[in-house]
Amino acid sequence: MPLIESSSLTLLLWALIGYGLGSIPFGLLLTQLLGLGNLREIGSGNIGATNVLRTGNKTAAALTLLLDAGKGVVAVLLARVYSGEDAAQLAALMAMLGHCYPVWLGFKGGKGVATFLGLMWALAWPVGLGCCIAWAVAASLTRISSMGGLMAAAVSTFLLVLTGNGTMLLLGIALTLLVFWRHRANITRIRQGTEPKIGQKS
Repeated sequence: MPLIESSSLTLLLWALIGYGLGSIPFGLLLTQLLGLGNLREIGSGNIGATNVLRTGNKTAAALTLLLDAGKGVVAVLLARVYSGEDAAQLAALMAMLGHCYPVWLGFKGGKGVATFLGLMWALAWPVGLGCCIAWAVAASLTRISSMGGLMAAAVSTFLLVLTGNGTMLLLGIALTLLVFWRHRANITRIRQGTEPKIGQKS
């Protein structure tokens, strides 16, 4: 899709909208709404779907996954429809930053995998599909959710090139680096063999 120029003010608006949507802590809100306790005091303390699963409520975890992905989809599609591709890419980056560093939670948010997958689906659905497959394969083989997220991020830039979406390459690299940065502690635990398995309480 060709880039469409947007004014600086328009881009600023979509940056704020993207960040605002991304910063909605669905995992925290759902666990509180369903009376599952303080998510910050459960498992890793993370606000993402993997940690919500540690409450034992699979429905809450699934909803968190869908909503965290969905807010990325909404940010991209709204910006693309109303202001074009450059606005969509900026909204995508800001939605990811909003999820990982939400102002409402003292800039202590999630790891970003679900939002990353949603963004990839909205930016270029074949890439999103490929990333989801990579996540599923890696997570199934290792039973480690973070391995799935890292694998999905790792293949995304290659998929962007292979599918002819080179105009999104810089954004893809930025999102991939952010996923890896947010998972630096997980990477250390994976190397040490102490990373919790999917569904493990701690």
